[in-house]
Amino acid sequence: MKQIDSEAIRFHIRGILEALGDDPDREGLKETPDRVARMYEEVFEGMKYSNDEIADMFDKTFAEDVDDEGTSRYGDMVVVKDIDIFSYCEHHIALMYDMKVTVAYVPKGRVIGLSKIARIADMVGKRLQLQERIGSDIADVICKVTGSEDVAVFIEGCHSCMTARGIKKTNTKTYTQTLRGRFYNESNGFMQWWR
Repeated sequence: MKQIDSEAIRFHIRGILEALGDDPDREGLKETPDRVARMYEEVFEGMKYSNDEIADMFDKTFAEDVDDEGTSRYGDMVVVKDIDIFSYCEHHIALMYDMKVTVAYVPKGRVIGLSKIARIADMVGKRLQLQERIGSDIADVICKVTGSEDVAVFIEGCHSCMTARGIKKTNTKTYTQTLRGRFYNESNGFMQWWR
């Protein structure tokens, strides 16, 4: 586990305020470096952990209920839709918001608690990220925890680096998908349910 250097964040935020031409000692800004450091500790918590460490953190699974022939009693696929997360773009440190994550997997003898799927998505988002990598990282962790190679992650999100600056297209959304195993090999049958 890596540590976040809060003291360095305070120092550099003070320097940014000065570089912007403001006085970091004025009333409204005196505590800003400290507030930003505390916020960064929270919103970038996932940067402290590798995918393996996140998998270990949420590695609570249950034996899948199977019949006498070893066939699942519950069907072939688990889907959790519309998990709300946010992240920060690594290119501009701009907020990625209104993100909805859908995770699907085909159990392979073990199932993961549904809240753990949401926790994994949340922790992966708490990094300087690209939307494409968020999907890949979530799929990676779900594969490690469940032992299943059949995982799909779909993400819809808004990026303030497109909506609030630069081209300023406020209604633009980005969609990404990560497909592993059967989802990749048989993707035509799986695409319709997530939209």
